[in-house]
Amino acid sequence: MRTSIECIACFVRQAAEAVGLVVEDRRREELLRLLLKEIAACDWRGSPPVVGQVIHRIIRRELGVDDPYRALKRHLNDKAEELVPVIRETLGRRSDREAALLRVAAAGNLLDAGAKSGIAPQDLHGVLQRLWRLPFRGDARDFFRRTAQARSILYLADNAGEIFFDRLLVEELPRDRVTVAVRGAPTLNDATLEDARRAGLTGLVRVIANGSDAPGTVLADCSAEFREEFERAELIISKGQGNFETLSEEDGRIYFLFTVKCEVVGRKVGAAVGTLLCVPGGGG
Repeated sequence: MRTSIECIACFVRQAAEAVGLVVEDRRREELLRLLLKEIAACDWRGSPPVVGQVIHRIIRRELGVDDPYRALKRHLNDKAEELVPVIRETLGRRSDREAALLRVAAAGNLLDAGAKSGIAPQDLHGVLQRLWRLPFRGDARDFFRRTAQARSILYLADNAGEIFFDRLLVEELPRDRVTVAVRGAPTLNDATLEDARRAGLTGLVRVIANGSDAPGTVLADCSAEFREEFERAELIISKGQGNFETLSEEDGRIYFLFTVKCEVVGRKVGAAVGTLLCVPGGGG
């Protein structure tokens, strides 16, 4: 998915919010001016996460901090972990358990520090209370049929906090055939190996890092190990809007599972902002 003119305002907002979140007052204006200059100089022909990668590399470099979002990610993980027992209990009462699992996984995608319509950790409980009334597009029966048949599944994780809800879904998949991939280095509040361990995924399935610090899956920027896993997988479950933006032109092996968080993506998938999606790519 290529960057559109409408994405530029989102880059500026994301840069301003990032500076406000992780930078002390005396450096905010200086760093924001630098980020605005770099956004203007970027090649806008690529996908939006490529520009996001530039923004967050500069923030880490200028601050001299490898993970400016570490405290936020810890808070996201704490809040998500608190809710897991409640969610398990709720899922146990649902007659549509398969669709409910997909709703939970997609709604967890709202824990996104880079999205215009992302939510704060303290708002998560309220979203889960409204979860069953949110619009959902997808075929849960087809999704679980395809996961049962696939000889190898690559699950692309997205954010910290959200990764606890990913675990609930991964537990229902054929775990001996599942590999979960996380970011290769910190970027935004995206999940890394540290977050996968915290969520208990490393004790459940094989987990690898993708070798990249992009807030999406930019295949050309990923490690050879990850690209081999990507090519070998019979089915790929792609979590999050950033992964959709970078992989939307790929083939029908991919199931995209996320919440629509902006009008640009909404137009591309034909769904309103706030819709929970579980849809195959490439017409697959």
